[in-house]
Amino acid sequence: MNTVVEKFKTLRLKNCAQNIENIIEQANQKNLSPLQAIERLIDIEIEERNKARMALRFKQSRLDTKLTIDQFDFNYHKSRQAQKSIILSLMDLEFIEKKKDVIMIGNPGTGKSYLAKCIAFAATQAGIKTLFTTAMDMVNHLIAAEADHNLLKKLKYYQTPDILVVDEIGYLPLGQQGSNLIFQVISARHEKKSTMITTNLPFAQWGNIFDSTTVATAIADRLVYNSEILVLEGPSYRKRK
Repeated sequence: MNTVVEKFKTLRLKNCAQNIENIIEQANQKNLSPLQAIERLIDIEIEERNKARMALRFKQSRLDTKLTIDQFDFNYHKSRQAQKSIILSLMDLEFIEKKKDVIMIGNPGTGKSYLAKCIAFAATQAGIKTLFTTAMDMVNHLIAAEADHNLLKKLKYYQTPDILVVDEIGYLPLGQQGSNLIFQVISARHEKKSTMITTNLPFAQWGNIFDSTTVATAIADRLVYNSEILVLEGPSYRKRK
């Protein structure tokens, strides 16, 4: 037994190593065939690896909470009801495989960030490499990396996830440096990876966020090209009481 356990460990099958004695005992008690016993052992290894991968993806995502769509109140406003089928289809995550982008536009409290976090969490549970950030955090990290002559590494950090969620674009102007850096991220991801944006401003006002109308147009043009656009309306859900 010790020899077999060590060989499992050598092959990095730690869950097989930990469970082989229990499986052999089950096989004896339940008269399992050798093939059935082996299958159970492999199933345990696969299940535990999936759990570990989901935990790793969640940690890498930088999400601060685990939100699920079953808690989302579709009846709160007619704009939610009208786009329910689109929202639920996004939860299937096929848009990530198709390299599509998602843009959610609406006033504060209309559910943009909640939905973005729901989709991001679902992606982590599907083993998809995910990163969630606010626009200002991303810009601040990129500016700091540029000052430290480490910009290429930090750009790659934002360019490589299968889905990048950039929350709260529009609350503060990003300046020339920040605008140019976000353009580099969006441009590198265009048609290669999925990007999800939440913003409180319609496209016509994006010139107020970015340093110039030219940069704003270039960013919007890339995001809109192959995307789902959701407009969430109504009063803030946080103020419903």
